[in-house]
Amino acid sequence: MRARLSDIAQQAEVSEATVSRVLNDRPGVAPETRQAVLTALDVLGYERPARLRKRSAGLVGLVVPELDNPIFPAFAQTIESTLAQSGFTPVLCTQTPGGVTEDEYVEMLLDRQVSGIVFVSGLHADTAANHDRYRALIGRPLPIVMINGWAPGIAAPFVSCDDREATELAVAHLVALGHRRIGLITGPDRFVPVQRRVAGYKAAMRRLVDLDDTELEPLAELSLFGVEGGEAAATRLLDRGVTGIVCGSDLMALGAIRAARQRGLSVPADLSVVGYDDSPLMAFTDPPLTTMRQPVVAMSVAAVRALVDEINGHGAPHSEYLFRPELVVRGSTAVAPADATRPGPPPARQRPVPPALAVPA
Repeated sequence: MRARLSDIAQQAEVSEATVSRVLNDRPGVAPETRQAVLTALDVLGYERPARLRKRSAGLVGLVVPELDNPIFPAFAQTIESTLAQSGFTPVLCTQTPGGVTEDEYVEMLLDRQVSGIVFVSGLHADTAANHDRYRALIGRPLPIVMINGWAPGIAAPFVSCDDREATELAVAHLVALGHRRIGLITGPDRFVPVQRRVAGYKAAMRRLVDLDDTELEPLAELSLFGVEGGEAAATRLLDRGVTGIVCGSDLMALGAIRAARQRGLSVPADLSVVGYDDSPLMAFTDPPLTTMRQPVVAMSVAAVRALVDEINGHGAPHSEYLFRPELVVRGSTAVAPADATRPGPPPARQRPVPPALAVPA
C-alpha cells in the first residue's frame, strides 16, 4: 500500500497523506486536488475504491437512423458524450432497413427503465406516421426530446437545423456565382425537413432568379436519400440543363458529382454542387464539397440539456429550437459556365469520355 500511495502521490504531485484522505473519501481536500488524485489512479491503472466510483444517474435511450450517413454517427457521438458528462449512461439504438423498428427499440428501452429518450430524425419527422406513440410516452410520463423534425400537438422539446434557411443560403451562394438554372435534389416530401427545404428553395429562386412555380417544377427532384438517389435525380436535372444543384444531404451531393462525371462533365467547371450536413470527411472528397453545415455540437448539447431538465422536473419549454446552418465553401462550386446566363433552358451539356480513361466513382 505504501508503494502504491507513493506512486499516486508522485503522479498527482501531492503528499501521501492527501492521497490517503482522497482514497478514504475524507473532507479537507480541495476539489481540484481530489480530481488530480483520481486522475492519477486512472493513469496508473489502479481501480478506484467502490465509494469513489461515479454512479450513473440513469439510462437514457438514443434512437438514430442507420449509420450509413456519417451525420448520424456524429450526432450519436456528441449526444453520448454530453449525456455522460451529465452522469447518464446512453443506450444507443440504430435502425437499419428491415431491422428493428423504432417502436421495438422503444419497448426495449422501456423494459430497461430508461429515464428518457432522444430521437434523431425519427418518425416524428414523418408527416405520414402516427405520432400518438410519442404522446403515449409523454403520458407515462417519460421525458423525450426530438432532433430534426417537428410534429404538432406533442408536448416535448424539438431541436432542429433551420432547413428552409439552409436551402435559401445555398441558392443565394450559387446565384452570386452567376448560376440561374439551379436544381434541387432532396428526399421524399412526407418528411418535415424536406418540405422546409423545398419551401426555402422556391422562395429563394422566386426572389433571386424571378422564376415562378411553373418554371421551378421541373427543377426540383425528390428522390431517395443516399448516393444512388442523388445520382438518379442529378441525371434527370442534367438533361434539363442545370448548372448548379442544391442537395438535401452530402451523400446525395456525392451522387450528383458521380452523375456529372459519368457524362464527362467537370465539377465545378461545368456543374456546381452544394451538399447538406458537412458530414465528416467532406473536406477530403474530390473535389472538397461545398455544403451547409449542421451545428451538430450545439444542437446535441441543447437536446441533452432539455432532456436532463425534463428528467429533473424543471420542465424545458415545449417548443422547437431552430439552429442556424453555416455555408462552408469548398471546391465543388465555382462561377457559372459562360452559357449559363442565356435566356431559356440551355441544352443538356455532355462531353465525350475518352474510352481509355476510367470514369471516377
